[in-house]
Amino acid sequence: MTKTFAVIGDPIDHSLSPNIHNAAFRELDLDCTYIAYKIPKNELNYGLDALKKIKISGFNVTIPHKIDIMKFLDGTDEDSKLIGASNTVTNLNGVLTGYNTDMQGFLDPIIQRELDIKNSNILLYGAGGAARAIIVAFAKQNAKKITIVNRTIEKGKELEELGKKLGLNSEIISLENFEGNKNKYDFVINSTSIGMKNEIFPISQDLIDENSVVYDIVYKPINTDLIKKGKNVNATIIYGYEMLLGQAVRSFEIWMDKKAPYSAMKKAILGGFS
Repeated sequence: MTKTFAVIGDPIDHSLSPNIHNAAFRELDLDCTYIAYKIPKNELNYGLDALKKIKISGFNVTIPHKIDIMKFLDGTDEDSKLIGASNTVTNLNGVLTGYNTDMQGFLDPIIQRELDIKNSNILLYGAGGAARAIIVAFAKQNAKKITIVNRTIEKGKELEELGKKLGLNSEIISLENFEGNKNKYDFVINSTSIGMKNEIFPISQDLIDENSVVYDIVYKPINTDLIKKGKNVNATIIYGYEMLLGQAVRSFEIWMDKKAPYSAMKKAILGGFS
């Protein structure tokens, strides 16, 4: 019997996850399929009921459900508890267990480039589920300070406290009041959805130079406005698809309990941009 997997979120049309996972299933000749399933912000409970009815084997969770999904899970891994968000769920006879692959997926391309996180200063845009994972990741790697920029201070306050609890010097500044400090940031990271629709990214070009690492977790389009700003000054660039690949590999291995076909999955991601 064919096992069905999905990614849930809104918007979902842009998702490359079906390409990636279906390529992995084909590569290993597995009788599985993966679909994109749109669930609007306030309809998560109804959407989960529908997924249980079709006996979904597992699913990924994206914007805007990564934090809210926690209320509907029967159990979670340690990373989900620490981060307060889940992005990968298994369904075993109606029992939903949540995992978080964001943190390691985020770190993978930084580690592959052998970039030093220790004692670094971070500028992070956004305060959603992915931002939580990023803060935990930097705290675990002994970063020095993180400045969180968000439209609303209230949402960012939680993350500021999370960072401090983990021993990371943290501050929250509203987007409206943020001016930044030239040469202050080693990493400039976007964890928001700004860029998905080719919007101008709200950062001054002079906050980025050739010593900056610019990392945008938006993966489609591949060259967001923030990425372009980084390229303008020869910054080190990390693309959103690299985090997506790291997350996808771990999701696959959680569901299948076997090694993911990394090359086939990477090829499928890059093919989604052509």
